[in-house]
Amino acid sequence: MFQYTINEDLTLRVFRLDDAEEFFQLTMKNKTYLKEWLGWLDYTQTVDDTKENIRQRLQGILETGGYPKSVAILYKGSITGTIGYNEINRTSKIGKIGYWLGEEYQGNGIMTKACQAFISYGFTELNLNRIEIAAATENKKSRALPERLGFTEEGIIRQAEWLYDHYVDHVIYGLLREEWEKSPK
Repeated sequence: MFQYTINEDLTLRVFRLDDAEEFFQLTMKNKTYLKEWLGWLDYTQTVDDTKENIRQRLQGILETGGYPKSVAILYKGSITGTIGYNEINRTSKIGKIGYWLGEEYQGNGIMTKACQAFISYGFTELNLNRIEIAAATENKKSRALPERLGFTEEGIIRQAEWLYDHYVDHVIYGLLREEWEKSPK
């Protein structure tokens, strides 16, 4: 099972079905906060919904030949959020990262470290050539991450996502393997 220890407090690991209750509680605790930028929260109503989400994540491991597409972020042993490749285009070797972190865990560098690890994983293990991150133009916290990690802002996709009662535009950021290889780690 995939597990990557970043430091003594921070680990990335594959979700397990027995994580459903903890992950559901984290999601519900942060539902109002997360709904500002994530459009799927109304589809998560029960622990069983979360268990089905984890089953789909585990199925993704089969699709990549044994490599997980998304993982749990554990901080001091507790699930605090998730990071993953929402899409992987194997032909073009492009991965699109998505992530979220419980509000109470933000500001500790958790997502920056998790994203650095997942970028490295994408380039070294998944053999990607390009990694993309899309963030709503007004989501300043989410946009700060790719900007901090050396991604290039490449453009805006208008009305890229429907969020409950309105569309939001997305800023697209890209990082190429050759750029990552030249950057300090």
